[in-house]
Amino acid sequence: MRIDLHTHSDRSDGTDSPTELVENAARAGLDVVALTDHDATVGWDEAQAAADRVGVRLVRGLEISTQLQGKSVHLLGYEVDPTHGPLLAELQRVLDGRDNRLPLILERLGALGIDVTVEDVARWSGNAAASGRPHVADALVEKGVVANRDEAFDRLLKPGRPAYVDRYAAPLHEAVRLVRDAGGVAVVAHPWSRGSDRVMTPDAIAELADLGLGGLEVDHNDHSEEQRVRLRSLAADLDLAVTGSSDYHGTGKIGFPLGCHTTDPEQLQRLLPGVLA
Repeated sequence: MRIDLHTHSDRSDGTDSPTELVENAARAGLDVVALTDHDATVGWDEAQAAADRVGVRLVRGLEISTQLQGKSVHLLGYEVDPTHGPLLAELQRVLDGRDNRLPLILERLGALGIDVTVEDVARWSGNAAASGRPHVADALVEKGVVANRDEAFDRLLKPGRPAYVDRYAAPLHEAVRLVRDAGGVAVVAHPWSRGSDRVMTPDAIAELADLGLGGLEVDHNDHSEEQRVRLRSLAADLDLAVTGSSDYHGTGKIGFPLGCHTTDPEQLQRLLPGVLA
């Protein structure tokens, strides 16, 4: 059984519709796929209809933008109640932060002599719950400023670059509580990628485990083999499940094909026993 627990559709910063994503998961030989768009659940119903049609089991999830000690950390929440009021309010605050910083990013690009409008970005954000930096990157590609999203982030959009603007992210500990209170299971996404290992220490992860964290995403393209060995050992010490996944974004992220990393069925059973029932 092949299980991929971290993918994105065009409801956030992927390029596949929820239907296309599920159909592509079936073509990739996946038996279970989780749709985990950023801070949004708006693609779930469409993805479920496609999953029912093609015979793939769908895990309903989302990837919450959080922060710990000022550092970005992403939290995967699985099978939450999408009507849970406190969680919805916090997700809306995060989405508003994405939208509200867009004019500031465009202003900074303009100061660099790069003319990108809100309308330019909207052509790429389309059905997304909010306009984010990947959509700005797509507009920059369209204008020939950069070759791809990676170059846009490396040159202009990531922290420390001239067009970067900070935004609101939920406090990590509070996000774990919200996922649990909404009936879901929380897993830290790529916990040691992009410098987050500086705050996601073993002690910090142990604190999250005490709050009810369910697992760690260990097998991810952003982790070295040495990091995976250490994270797997830490998960065992803390009795946390271990997951692996593609972090698929369609053509929006190069080198992350569906099913490039997968989750062992026993680990999924620990996290979400109802999925394989």
